[in-house]
Amino acid sequence: MNNKLAPTYQRMFGKYWVLWYFKSNNYSVIETEFKTLLDFYLHSDTLDEFSAKISSVDDVSDVKTVVNNLDTYLESCNASSASQLDASPAYKTSKRHIERQYRIKDKLITIFYDTDLVEKTIHPSLAHLETNAQPKKSAITFDLYTDNGQLNLFKNQQLITSVPQRDYHLVQGKFIMQLLTVIHAKEESDWIGTFHGSTVSDGTNSVLFIGKSGKGKSTLCALLAAHGFELLADDVSPMLSDNSHIYHNPTAISIKEGAFGTLQPMVPGFDDLPITLFNTTKGSLKYIPTKSPNKDNYPCKAIIMVNYEPNSKTQLESASVKEILETLIPDSWLSNHPKHAEQFLDWLVATPLYQITYSDTERVIETISAVFNGLEDNY
Repeated sequence: MNNKLAPTYQRMFGKYWVLWYFKSNNYSVIETEFKTLLDFYLHSDTLDEFSAKISSVDDVSDVKTVVNNLDTYLESCNASSASQLDASPAYKTSKRHIERQYRIKDKLITIFYDTDLVEKTIHPSLAHLETNAQPKKSAITFDLYTDNGQLNLFKNQQLITSVPQRDYHLVQGKFIMQLLTVIHAKEESDWIGTFHGSTVSDGTNSVLFIGKSGKGKSTLCALLAAHGFELLADDVSPMLSDNSHIYHNPTAISIKEGAFGTLQPMVPGFDDLPITLFNTTKGSLKYIPTKSPNKDNYPCKAIIMVNYEPNSKTQLESASVKEILETLIPDSWLSNHPKHAEQFLDWLVATPLYQITYSDTERVIETISAVFNGLEDNY
């Protein structure tokens, strides 16, 4: 049968299998029953052979329909979603209307923006790192501007990415990756990926917190940072291939207006933090800077999916790999290198997966502390 569409890597997680397809860099989560059919299909040379195999485990009246369904599944898994630019936009110095300089790990970085609105895509999360020193030669210069409906990011006047303005979050993620390569002296090809999640450390290990927008992920990490934990990364957590550790992302924690009342008494100078209004969907935001961690990387020993529910009891329970990946994958960047995909799956297999529901801030901090205390120090 059509085994050219077979997954490159596969790992079992209880009743689920996670499959990775090289051609598309897609991860697929399927149940064991479907995996059995898929294996029969991929290891059969003819329709009759496949029919004989599945009849031994299931009474299937319409084998051709099963084959069509498997073909459709494999084709969709191998279909690349990457879009190509019709033409690469030219760099324009004339778009340099706003200049900001930031000092990060003794490196001077300059970013030029064309408008106040474009500036809000990056600057508020880095404002605590801005320097007003006499301008000097920067290690790296970025340009971010809109042109013909596209939002363009340049690094040292070389195009990094160009996306429709409505997809500004893609530029934010790409910028963070480029920033991380500078401050950690790495290449983009050195990273397994950048996870859409926030990472907190106890000084020995770290935990990755994930969750859909509005579920309290960043608020919880801000609470933990206010109670002695180290914030390693907010919203974009990068994992390096060399050691599978998550590295420090120096951006501030973005907090929505609904959490202002909770954090105001716990965060010194909270009232003095400026309010950023970027769009109506996110509403008013404040960006909370935190101290740099003692180390710039830690092993990540658990993933916790966060779910804030008013008046709920604090409950920590196991989560399925399906729930975790459906939350983690959509807004994460994962390398398409086979070595990195294998490392990601190996790390995922060895990592406990949880979901936490909370509303009581004291109780949730106690619960997360217990998770850290239960982690093994060897990795």
